[in-house]
Order: sequence, then structure tokens, then C-alpha cells
Amino acid sequence: MLPIALLLTLLAGCSRVQQSGNLPRWEQLSSESESSASSLASVGIQNPPSSIALPRPQDSSKSPLPSTFEIEVPFTPQAPHANWDDPYQEACEEASLLMVHWYLQGEKRAVVPPDDADRDLLALIRWETNNGYGQDVTITQLGEVAEQYYGYTPVIEETVTVERIKELLVAGYPVIVPIAGRDLGNPYFSGGGPWYHMLVIVGYDRNEFITNEPGTRRGEGYKYSYDVLIAAIHDWTGVKEEIRTGAKRMMILKR
Repeated sequence: MLPIALLLTLLAGCSRVQQSGNLPRWEQLSSESESSASSLASVGIQNPPSSIALPRPQDSSKSPLPSTFEIEVPFTPQAPHANWDDPYQEACEEASLLMVHWYLQGEKRAVVPPDDADRDLLALIRWETNNGYGQDVTITQLGEVAEQYYGYTPVIEETVTVERIKELLVAGYPVIVPIAGRDLGNPYFSGGGPWYHMLVIVGYDRNEFITNEPGTRRGEGYKYSYDVLIAAIHDWTGVKEEIRTGAKRMMILKR
């Protein structure tokens, strides 16, 4: 019998209910049930940020932020080959970090091919395992991984508001957020969704955030309303049932 603590860990993170063909239930839904993404007349980021200064909170005397905006961040689901067995069902943190890493490295492919994504994902997971990281990590721990494995400078913010996220995006920074996954209401999550999850915010329109959602192969440019996403942001507490008590934090990476 597994120790209780280990059993809780296995159940807590970006886990999925397994279905036939190694696909989670929501991956087998008809694509007709998915709302189509509307085209955006948005400003795009041509080059990733390097040593640019972190933006200060918006000054009302300055020009307003654009009404729509999106950064072209490469996408992969956390299960690149649609195999949702371990370690992939717990790999939302690693997939989120990889997507931002690819962007900062100038990757131009909108969707990274499964073989390439799988190679990078498994290498990152092996390094974490060898260095004592568990299946579920806090946003601060993910920042440590980004610093030690890739050499980035993580910046953790606790001012988690719609306006602050927009400011960071317009400055060229994709935003990684820890999430109480069951509060997202994503129709492609099985069993109510994962207790703990991570994703990358890559843009916004007038009513919604645009995300690279690694928890579904349909996650490129997936949209969540401002209210839903902000309310769901909670850092890992170590206990799945207490995820909604987790602090509101988010992270960007600087080269």
C-alpha cells in the first residue's frame, strides 16, 4: 500500500482520468463543442524581451494599454503524443516553462512538433527528479528550475490583477500562473479537472485572457474570462483540498 502522503501527491496535480487510447475524456469530445477562437486585430511581439526593464504599474497619465494584444508563444500540450500516463499527466508545470523558454529562444513554430516537445519535456522532468523536485511544484520552485536549468531570472509578482497582467504582456512577457484547475470550468478537463494546474497567459482581448493551456491539445490560444482566470489563480499549498487558500502569484522570466 502506498503511503498516504505519496498517494495524495499522485492525485493532486495536473492529473487526468485515463480513457481508451491513452486520451483523457475531454480529448475525445467532438470538436464541434469547442468554441471557435475569434480573430484578433492585436499588436504582436516580434522579438522576445531580453534586458528590458520590468514595467511599472500603469500610470493613468500615460497612454492606455491596447484593447487587444497577443504574444506569439509556441504551444505544446503537456502530453505531446497524447499519452496521458505518467509523467505526462503531472507535467503542466514543465510544459508551461518549456513554452516560455521556446519563446525566449526565438522559436518561430506556432506548435512545436510532438517529438521535439516530448524530448525537451522528458529531459526537464529527469533533471527535476534528479535534483529533488516533486511532481507538483510551487511557482517559486518552478522559477528555481528555470534559473538553474535554463539560466533565466525569474520574477515572482503578487499583484495579480487584470491590469498588471496586461502590462506585463504588452511589455513582452508571457505570464505563467498557478491555478486551482477545477475552478477554470474547462469543458475538456475530465473528472472536474486537476486540483492543481499551471498555464501560460499570452494575450488578451476585450473580455478574456488568451492562454496556452497545456491541459488539452486544443489549448493553443484557449480563452478564459478575466474573472474566471483571476479567481482561479492560487499557488500550490501541498494539500490538494486546500488549493483555494494558496496565495495569488504569477511569474515572468527574464534573460
